[in-house]
Amino acid sequence: MVETRERLQQSSDVARLRSSAQEASRSESPIVEVAGRRPETAKESREPRSRLEPADPPSSPPRDRKVSKLPPPPRRADEGLRAPVARRFILTPADAAPSNAATAVAHPLQQQEIAVPARSTRREPVELFVEDDPSRVERAAGPTSATMQRELDAIKTMVGQVLQRQTLGRATVTRPMPAKLFDIYMALLAQDLSEELADQLISDVRDELDGEACEDESAVRERVLHHLAALIGVAEPDFAPRRADQRPLTIAVIGPTGVGKTTTLAKLAALFKLRHHRKVGLVTCDTYRIAAVDQLRTYANIIGLPLKIALTPSEMAQAVHSLGDCEVIFIDTAGRGQNDHARIDELRRCLAAAEPHEVHLVLSSTASEGVLLREAEAFDEVGPDRIVLTKLDEAVSFGVLINVIHKVGKKLSFITTGQEVPEHIEVGQARRLAELVLGAEVHK
Repeated sequence: MVETRERLQQSSDVARLRSSAQEASRSESPIVEVAGRRPETAKESREPRSRLEPADPPSSPPRDRKVSKLPPPPRRADEGLRAPVARRFILTPADAAPSNAATAVAHPLQQQEIAVPARSTRREPVELFVEDDPSRVERAAGPTSATMQRELDAIKTMVGQVLQRQTLGRATVTRPMPAKLFDIYMALLAQDLSEELADQLISDVRDELDGEACEDESAVRERVLHHLAALIGVAEPDFAPRRADQRPLTIAVIGPTGVGKTTTLAKLAALFKLRHHRKVGLVTCDTYRIAAVDQLRTYANIIGLPLKIALTPSEMAQAVHSLGDCEVIFIDTAGRGQNDHARIDELRRCLAAAEPHEVHLVLSSTASEGVLLREAEAFDEVGPDRIVLTKLDEAVSFGVLINVIHKVGKKLSFITTGQEVPEHIEVGQARRLAELVLGAEVHK
């Protein structure tokens, strides 16, 4: 009996020890409960979580998303005056589906299902906003467009005033530049007319027109054309059969390589022969370029003209003398680079033997202003007195041509507008070139 009591007492002590150990273990790792999450220990709560890690570990296969449409907010009486209200859509997780399945999203405008691949197993809801009424967007954009137009008009006025005060040198002028005059001024600059010429031209036109006339587009355009044409010197061609010295009218064509000298000479020969019925002869000293003589001989055979070839200054004098029975003699020369001073000097000596009455410098309209001015300067020692502008049909801007003519101080004789012989050549006219600057077509 006594032994039984001792055994019971020992069992009770062991139970109390075990209970104490369990309580001590629980006291070392108290349970922290967070609302909305499963209980976790303090050790787990101290471990930082990634911002992109879902709150709960995935316990099920990846689930797709679907769109649940929320009802739109109630309409208000002043809703027509407020900014457009978009419909709201929320993407929420759908029922479980295979991991490689796609999510069906209902398009709010077409009412069709669009497959959206599921990229992760769990995502926060995503809100989408789609405008129901496109007209409300247009109504909202209306005031913005009107505001932008007012700002552009204000900028126009301000730029016009600055140009008048600073560029035209009129510090006391405060009235704004009329819109029609300002538009033409910008068109001149867009055609690469120099600011100096454009400013002076606009100043002269404004002095001539009163306030009402400055708002008349046709009146402004006509005065601008008049002043543009005044900047271009023109040499009227003389188709008389003989000069005062009783020699045939001798015309030499010079210029850099690739500007179309030979083709231009053929057009001039056809113009004098076919339209003005003159007896024309041709002389060429262009033996450097391959097939240059053959090209000119082909034109001569088609038009029915005699052709002479000269390699030296003495041969040039003999060739011109042999064509003494002609009324007009055209001399074709080899192209020379503007930096090849030795070749240019050789050209000068050759032309001196021919004693031409006119020397036409051929310039391409496709070249930049700097190149054209450099070419004119290089050939100035040969003594050109006229300018022929070629390839106007390929020109990017025409204001450059007026700048060059004005700075070089030579008169315009002819322009070419294409490759056809003799159709695409015109006598130089100041108003024609001025109209091209203001947007006229090259081929009428």
